[in-house]
Amino acid sequence: MTTAPTRITILIDNQAVAGCKAEHGFSLWLETGGRRILFDTGQGEAFLGNAETLGIDPGLADTIVLSHGHYDHSGGLPQILRRARKADLYCHPAIVSSRYSIRNGTPRDLRMPSASLIALHRLPLERLHWMQRPHSLTGTIGLSGPIPRVSGFEDTGGPFFLDRQGQRPDPIDDDLALWVRTESGLIVVVGCAHAGLVNTLLHARQCNDDLPIRAVIGGFHLLNAASRRLEQTIAALRELSPERIIPCHCTGGVAVTALHHAFGDRVLPGAAGARYIL
Repeated sequence: MTTAPTRITILIDNQAVAGCKAEHGFSLWLETGGRRILFDTGQGEAFLGNAETLGIDPGLADTIVLSHGHYDHSGGLPQILRRARKADLYCHPAIVSSRYSIRNGTPRDLRMPSASLIALHRLPLERLHWMQRPHSLTGTIGLSGPIPRVSGFEDTGGPFFLDRQGQRPDPIDDDLALWVRTESGLIVVVGCAHAGLVNTLLHARQCNDDLPIRAVIGGFHLLNAASRRLEQTIAALRELSPERIIPCHCTGGVAVTALHHAFGDRVLPGAAGARYIL
């Protein structure tokens, strides 16, 4: 377990502090125990500008993690790989799948942009790591691999499909999370939590000797959640009792308000440019 502070800076989010650009998507920079980790890359348009504004050199990243293959988490991949020429990339093989959302019969392409796919496939094999099971980056930093869906009340959070006709539901099997083991519990980072926020936190604990959840940050994908799911999520979070909850990106305004009501000042605002020491 690390005693060193974990420093997190949000690079991309739907909201932004003054001086940074908001973008629908997510990316954060994490420093702990001498490691510099980029978790997701946003769509790519605001990535480098926000990093410069925040005094972060993405070329110093030693590790890149993609939480899943949607465009708003993987679009900045070519930019980071051009700069971080020694960084290793960690993601699930299904990240390259074609995928869509379908609303009112109209498909919308959500897959990883072609430039990101090309950059991924050009990466030397020794730097590309397919995550199909839990994996330790160091003694205190780990990746979830595929997350079991056990809660009984969570789904992927949207009308997601692997085909334009909507015949093949997309389980988003590539969804993964990162954790940092600290003396007072786990810091868990999620991209969209398509596997379910509660499923993700339970899996993180199971992989870490049932350590408590100290903090969770990222997109919780509750923006389309029915009231019953939101109530059950909050009930589960009460049981898990994290010290800090930092909702970002796709959590949704209604859910953020409900989290504030339930947990008060344990909930911190998430926005591009926000910094945390956990």
